[in-house]
Amino acid sequence: MSDTPVPTGPTLPDLGWQAFFADQVAETTRAVRVMEVHRSGAQAHGPMGEVRVPPSVNATVGDWVVFDPDLPSNSTVLDRFSLIKRRAPGKGHEVQAIAANVDTVFVVTSATREFNVARLERYVALTLEAGAEAVIVITKPDLSEDVATLEAAARTISDQVAVVTLDARGPEPRDKLARWCAAGRTVVFLGSSGVGKSTLVNALSDGPEIATQPAREADHRGRHTTTHRQMHRLANGALVVDTPGMRELQLTDTAGGLAVLFADLEALAATCKFRDCAHAQEPGCAIKAALADGEIDAKRVERWQVLVAEDTFNTQSLSGRRWDEKERAEGIRDRRARLGKGG
Repeated sequence: MSDTPVPTGPTLPDLGWQAFFADQVAETTRAVRVMEVHRSGAQAHGPMGEVRVPPSVNATVGDWVVFDPDLPSNSTVLDRFSLIKRRAPGKGHEVQAIAANVDTVFVVTSATREFNVARLERYVALTLEAGAEAVIVITKPDLSEDVATLEAAARTISDQVAVVTLDARGPEPRDKLARWCAAGRTVVFLGSSGVGKSTLVNALSDGPEIATQPAREADHRGRHTTTHRQMHRLANGALVVDTPGMRELQLTDTAGGLAVLFADLEALAATCKFRDCAHAQEPGCAIKAALADGEIDAKRVERWQVLVAEDTFNTQSLSGRRWDEKERAEGIRDRRARLGKGG
């Protein structure tokens, strides 16, 4: 009689397994994917069922873990092909992982006073740095008298980012987001509290619904619903992550994402007379000249400078990380290129 355990859970492809992860392990029977994260640990699923990963493993939602049933604390997290992260809220010097191995990030905002281009730029820069695709989703269009103006403002953020407007409560999410929610793909909804992230997950899912709360009458803002990050498997085979609303989104290690998002300003700044030009009083400043000629938007330049300064400060504050982590990231990029996932 064979001692090989009988699979009781979802298959690896059901959970989004890809060649990128197979390249890292010789034997996959102990591979599990993290579906929920709590302070007490992470809940993970795999072919052999559900397991509890202790917090010492430092896994986040979307991570693939090689689980050690004899000593769970010895479980290891596989290299990630994308990682959504921020500087952790508060005064500490920590990086908080939000979701790993994500293909698409839906940056959710609402057509109310919550809509803010500067905030959207933060989310998009974070997503581009992570190596994931960003899509801006505008909800509650019925609460705006001029949705077209909001859509136009969102489209000015980047020509690499699609903008979708929809009613999260009806059938529109399935229709309008279908192209990003194919079988085996992982998506995550990010945004402030009350913009409709959980409602969107419910609209996409045939499974148990996530509890939601009605909007406040005073300002049409929803109430905080999600309290922890959780991944859901959809009937069509896609995986979707719901996250708590973020009151604070501090960037760190996001220079690459900012360079892509503000590529035109970065290229212009490269032509300044001085390499360390602060674009303030220096002679020969290409940014100042373009502003004077009306070629670029002053508010956008200001937002760019604020984000670059913030990212630089936070990155330097957190620079105590080990050099081998940088080397590991370079190795991941090389492996992604070999597997056809891009740089």
